[in-house]
Amino acid sequence: MLVAPGLLEAYLASGGGTGLERARGLGPESVVDRISRSGLRGRGGAGFPTGTKWQSVLSGAGERYVICNAAEGEPATFKDRLLMRRNPYAVLEGIAIAAETVGARTAYIGLKETFTPETEMLLGAIEEMRGAGFFDAFHLELVHGPDRYLFGEETGLLGVIEGRGPFPREVRPFSQGLFATSSSTNPTLVNNVETLANIPSIVAKGPEWFRLVGTESSPGTMLFTVAGDVAREGVFELPLGTSLRELVDGSAGGSSEGRAIKAILPGASSAVIREDMLDVPLDFDAFRRAGTGLGAGGFAVYDASACMVEVTRQFTRFLHVESCAQCLACKLGSGAINDLVTSIHEGSGSAGDLGEILARTDRVTDGQKCALPTGTKLLVLSLIQSFADEFAAHTSGECPLPRPLSFPKIVDHDEEAGTFLYDRLYETTSPQWTEGPVPTRSVEE
Repeated sequence: MLVAPGLLEAYLASGGGTGLERARGLGPESVVDRISRSGLRGRGGAGFPTGTKWQSVLSGAGERYVICNAAEGEPATFKDRLLMRRNPYAVLEGIAIAAETVGARTAYIGLKETFTPETEMLLGAIEEMRGAGFFDAFHLELVHGPDRYLFGEETGLLGVIEGRGPFPREVRPFSQGLFATSSSTNPTLVNNVETLANIPSIVAKGPEWFRLVGTESSPGTMLFTVAGDVAREGVFELPLGTSLRELVDGSAGGSSEGRAIKAILPGASSAVIREDMLDVPLDFDAFRRAGTGLGAGGFAVYDASACMVEVTRQFTRFLHVESCAQCLACKLGSGAINDLVTSIHEGSGSAGDLGEILARTDRVTDGQKCALPTGTKLLVLSLIQSFADEFAAHTSGECPLPRPLSFPKIVDHDEEAGTFLYDRLYETTSPQWTEGPVPTRSVEE
């Protein structure tokens, strides 16, 4: 799926465009049937069956829309940005197939205002593909939004496109979509970059081809980001079903200092993965059975020298900063949890603080509109339970593992060096949301 940058001619010569051509001949129902039989699951986090989502929108009443979610923001994840840089044509062809299949007259790409290289690549590819007739049937628009985690939450993304902030709502887009009214629900299809990049090949080559690799319930390949204490940070494409150990030890070269791996965090919304779980297959259902989540395929790796109380402090701070405050239990609860963890890390906490943290995790999800507080609960509980000895050590003295750690909010990737560039200023980001709805648009007429 990852290819060297090139011109549209090279993409077409390699079979690009065949998916859209075939989709136009097959018709909407047959296209959706192909996607359903392929078993493609969303690559943005939840692993929801893509064909089911497309069918829901196709069957809905009212104006229909398509959105490409390019607002990647999960910690330790960079695969969507790399795809937009390396193969924007497949993403855009996937959008075209989606729009024509569900009958959308308008499609949007929502990406962060900080994604400058990705914007440039998309705009250049759009200009080429527009001239080749890829977008004759619909209007395509780029919408830039703030560098906020919840801009990548699908209903928060809708809010930005509608001219508001990235504030989640409870009803899913395929039930109540863009610009919905009491008389028109406007079902909206939202897929992330990697999901849409798979569509052209599935339509062109068929569902059986897609199922040649992967597992029965999670077919195909997936892009995995590995960051942190490994020899080679990067994005790696592997068949689903490959073991996590093969990804970390093989593709990423194992621990950078030869130390044992202590923990792996699959983003900020799932339980921690311990060293004894490295043989779990990279499969949505296998990860769920193991008590965690595959998510968007991003992994922050920590070796034996890392303080897991500091890791907990960094991730709870991220979740507090990125909480939008629509649900006070989430905003206030995540803030209280981070304060308590910070006190423990600094050596001024007590065993009673651990009990208060656990109590807070039970209340942080009250009235939630999105999955962020659920992630807070799952992550914090798993870290305290898995590393109880480290938390206990901090309540009776100074941190025994004082090594500085970088929070894995990725800004860029040096592929030659095999390293990521992290947002060093994120530690100073205010948890108070002050920016207003400031989406900007680049219109493709």
